Amino acid sequence: MIKEENGLPSQPDGASFRDPCGYIFSFEGVLYRQINKRYKSQYEFLIESGLYDALIKKGYLIPHKEVDITPSDPTIAYKVIQPDPIFFISYPYEWCFSQLKDAALLTLEIQKLALEFGMTLKDSSAYNIQFHHARPILIDTLSFDNYHEGEPWIAYRQFCQHFLAPLALMAYRDVRLNQLLRVYIDGIPLDLASKQLPFRSRLRFPLLLHIHIHAASQKRYASQQVKTSRKMSKNELLGLIDSLESAVKGLKWSPHDTEWAEYYDDHNYSPEGLKHKSQLVSDFLDTVNPVSVWDLGANTGYFSRLSSARGTATISFDVDFGAVEQNYLSCRSQHEETLLPLYLDLTNPSPGIGWRNHERMSLIERGPTDAILALALIHHLAISNNVPLNNVATFLREICSWLVIEFIPKTDSQVQRLLASREDIFSNYTIEHFENDFSRVFKIHRKEKITESERFLYLMEGL
Repeated sequence: MIKEENGLPSQPDGASFRDPCGYIFSFEGVLYRQINKRYKSQYEFLIESGLYDALIKKGYLIPHKEVDITPSDPTIAYKVIQPDPIFFISYPYEWCFSQLKDAALLTLEIQKLALEFGMTLKDSSAYNIQFHHARPILIDTLSFDNYHEGEPWIAYRQFCQHFLAPLALMAYRDVRLNQLLRVYIDGIPLDLASKQLPFRSRLRFPLLLHIHIHAASQKRYASQQVKTSRKMSKNELLGLIDSLESAVKGLKWSPHDTEWAEYYDDHNYSPEGLKHKSQLVSDFLDTVNPVSVWDLGANTGYFSRLSSARGTATISFDVDFGAVEQNYLSCRSQHEETLLPLYLDLTNPSPGIGWRNHERMSLIERGPTDAILALALIHHLAISNNVPLNNVATFLREICSWLVIEFIPKTDSQVQRLLASREDIFSNYTIEHFENDFSRVFKIHRKEKITESERFLYLMEGL
């Protein structure tokens, strides 16, 4: 987390300390970016060339304004800018296939546009992309450098490791392999990707070139000192970008036969029961009027949209990549600006990783949120994953102030399905134990039985 000391601007954020050109810091709860003197000429060219305005017009770059505040480190500072806020920072290992693909294509579009104005992307980290108003957007204003004829694209390898390799593994092998990005913070090594991809991936020339041959080249020259780089004309560079774009666009993945993607076709609610549950959730949200909501176990976002439709910034989490994919595609097609679908395994949520575990924040560090929706979730944690109810209550209290939670009894067929292949050792999974454990950290404001079901919906406030 970014911290302030003695009312003074903080030191560089843990995610941006590596860049000598500048970094993010905070002051009085607002995020700023310090631009250092060494980046003065590039920043001025970015603005004066018209590239900044072109990027903003297309929605490719987060807008900013120049501000007159004390820099974090005045001895090296040239200027301070205040970017527009992003309501939730997410990471590539939390994105579905299409989110990572859209982020990759945006990066290539930005590189092509930059070349038109005499600049180039000096890095192509997936972490420089965030989802803002349902669209990917570049958040690092300092990613640009002046382009000089004959220079190769310095960010080429990074693009292949951050975008192309994980997308190829997701498309050809298993969509869950994007979790390798949690292990390899600077992208999946190309030699690893090359070994894991099937032979048929070599039959597609862009993948053969940018992953397999690229990986072999890295290995061949790893121990050799390269004195000069081969010159690359601007047309050749544009050809490289077009080839990468072809490689990315050619990768496809479709959610089918996933665990919960079709959940709402088999949800145990009668039409009246689903209508009543939806009304209760809406009523509870009206009571709380939250600024932000996390929907845990959101599936394809049916109930998330009861929150986002109010204009509330809503994160729609689910453990099933198929559900997240469908949710995101719906958000994209409907231009739903206040809903962000993300992958999350609640039993193993995103940790703090990178240098000193501070470069990428854990899920908890990115909270708390005002309210959480935990609908048809508790039985999966308690029975499928053996998490005691009191542990669930403590965790949820840590990340929210208000809680809308559903209790599903053992007599429900969904719970019976979970118990069918295992011994019932869950003697404490009762509504009495549930209320007792949650009452230790939450105040129960309302308890409502859902029509034509044995399920109950609760509105709770953190103590």
